[in-house]
Amino acid sequence: MTARSAKSGRFVTALTARRNPRTTITMSNGSKSSGYRSSITGRYVTKATAARHPETTIHEGGGAA
Repeated sequence: MTARSAKSGRFVTALTARRNPRTTITMSNGSKSSGYRSSITGRYVTKATAARHPETTIHEGGGAA
């Protein structure tokens, strides 16, 4: 599995993901769903929620936001 930082959007190492669990998202490869996801809860959130919390949400999936 890969991990991404919610703050920068960059891929990070597994060690970084373990050290910063509130601001990193561990993703499974091959996911076909798209949307915004909270790095804290792991749940999908609305675009409005993602806009209010840009440091702890990440856009995943196909297409541009």
